[in-house]
Amino acid sequence: MTHNEISGIIADVVMDTFSYGDFSTALHRRSQARRTPVNGTIEITHRCPLACVHCYNNRAMDDAEARRNELTFEEHCRILDEIAEAGCLWLLYTGGEIFVRNDFLDIYTYAKQKGLLISLFTNGTPITPKVADHLSEWRPFSIEITLYGRTRATHERITHAPGSYEQCMRAIHLLLERRLPLKLKTVVMTLNRHELRPMQQFAKEELGVEFKFDAMINCRLDCSRSPLAVRLGPQEIVELDLADSRRMAEWRRFAERFGGLVHPPGRSGELFHCGGGINSFAIDPSGRLGVCAFSRRETWDLRWGSFRDGWEQSLRNVRQKKITRRTKCVACKIKAICGMCPGNGELENGDAEEPVDFLCNVAHRRASALGLHIPPHGECEYCAAGAMHQLRNAVSQRTSGMT
Repeated sequence: MTHNEISGIIADVVMDTFSYGDFSTALHRRSQARRTPVNGTIEITHRCPLACVHCYNNRAMDDAEARRNELTFEEHCRILDEIAEAGCLWLLYTGGEIFVRNDFLDIYTYAKQKGLLISLFTNGTPITPKVADHLSEWRPFSIEITLYGRTRATHERITHAPGSYEQCMRAIHLLLERRLPLKLKTVVMTLNRHELRPMQQFAKEELGVEFKFDAMINCRLDCSRSPLAVRLGPQEIVELDLADSRRMAEWRRFAERFGGLVHPPGRSGELFHCGGGINSFAIDPSGRLGVCAFSRRETWDLRWGSFRDGWEQSLRNVRQKKITRRTKCVACKIKAICGMCPGNGELENGDAEEPVDFLCNVAHRRASALGLHIPPHGECEYCAAGAMHQLRNAVSQRTSGMT
């Protein structure tokens, strides 16, 4: 799907409605049918002035080595030409911290000139009046700043960077003064849960901006489990859902829309069932193209091959992979409200198909809170039938051991 075809879809949608949501839904539906990469994520760097306790990026690489591995400005421009030609419309720049690259604004401006709708994820610390002025001239589609606490003590206990709280606050006000499309968000963990409500009030009542939170913390890309030390427990995560009526309503709508078996019995199911490799992609700082930022085992090197070839060959092959064994996930009807995916399986278990126990636990508690019916699905210890099955197995093993 080329930009001309996308323009045609936009014209069709606008004739019917002026809703951005309707436009986005229509375009994603058509892009999925045509396998067009309309959504892209580019991790511009893994470098960052913060050392957050929960971060999924690897820390073994020092800044000098990380910088040497990064794509050059010229390579970024070539890739932007290629993804725009392939039909990309929405592009997210993330990191690391995007603004630590001295040439990021040049890369960003080039992307803007390609007609892309660009979102920026940042911790805000490097944003100066000069950066804010440039963004005001070349407005992003959205910019999201992560706030880790409402107090300096909590924020910097997470970031391990003295002064980062004031820098974050400065960035927020610089962007608001220029009326940029700012949103605030946080990662809720054991270190800042007590300040979630104050952060929400600060964003919505004092600043008048959208605020969102996520409590899902992942292992690092090298599969280190150290970030999990600050992850909330399953019940705590569901309690956060229950405390927010809008959030519960969204989960219910999501469950109703995407509920049911992901892989119906008798049908060979695909390993991946997200948009990765169908209408979305991710590129890491060194130019490796993959289906998402977490699933990095099979990637395409954009330094040596074109985006088009990577999309049509490598990512198509990844999306054609099938499940090789029947786990409890295969027969689960509440997978829509579970974060289990091949990427999470790889990070937490070293196996794309092995169910992540933590996510299963959260999903069952969330389904119970929503009043959803959970049919038995194999040896799942979080539903009654599965627990009974495990108990029978344990008794049988014990009995056989006694004879």
